[in-house]
Amino acid sequence: MTPNPILKVLSTFQKFGVRALLIGGQACIIYGAAEFSRDSDFVILPDLANISRLKKALHSLKARNIYFPRLTRQSLEKGHACHFRCYDESVKNLRVDVIAKLRNCHSFEELWERKMTVKLPGNGRIEIIGLEDLVRSKKTQRDKDWLMLDRLIANDMLTTKYPRLEKVKWWLSQCRDAGQLIKLAAKYKKLATEIAVERPLVKAALRKDKRTLRQLIQREEMLEREKDKKYWQPLRKELELLRHKKSSVH
Repeated sequence: MTPNPILKVLSTFQKFGVRALLIGGQACIIYGAAEFSRDSDFVILPDLANISRLKKALHSLKARNIYFPRLTRQSLEKGHACHFRCYDESVKNLRVDVIAKLRNCHSFEELWERKMTVKLPGNGRIEIIGLEDLVRSKKTQRDKDWLMLDRLIANDMLTTKYPRLEKVKWWLSQCRDAGQLIKLAAKYKKLATEIAVERPLVKAALRKDKRTLRQLIQREEMLEREKDKKYWQPLRKELELLRHKKSSVH
């Protein structure tokens, strides 16, 4: 993770008591799936008290709202992301994005229950979205998110030496590498048969039909991309209306 600026933002959030979880590229770095990210993204609790604490933290960082919409509870609860640029010397030009709802994911309180905490030297810590929730959040219409998703799962499979059955079930439900999925299905045939009820493409993995499996994985991705487009369409339309209103006022 990019050391000084991001840690400054995290420590400032903690200083003001902001309930937030690190998501996006910086979370991917911690989970071993990315090498570099310039931005810091957070999912936050969208209650008024927490938003007030967040505003104080952003003010301390000399952060300015750089796009629509403004940081309000209404905007966050609708699913909008709010974007800021920091101008304090310690974090100059760092972008901070906050959101309260992630498509495919549960409420903030549930995300908080499944979070991962990384302790830093001294008394510092980083509260990060859980791996499974991070993977869900990466099922978007953007190519780079699918690349990160694949890396997150691959790294988890590589670094987990003695997986529990629940972990194997998750791999079978999320893995998108046809070769790896076939190996998993062969090693854990009973679990794969169970998962195939919810994820039918696993049947192709059980048959070791790599060609069909690749096609089905691609189709699964295309469906998720379309769902993401539909999710964001009304939100983008609303932002366009806000921009139009502001330009007409000026």
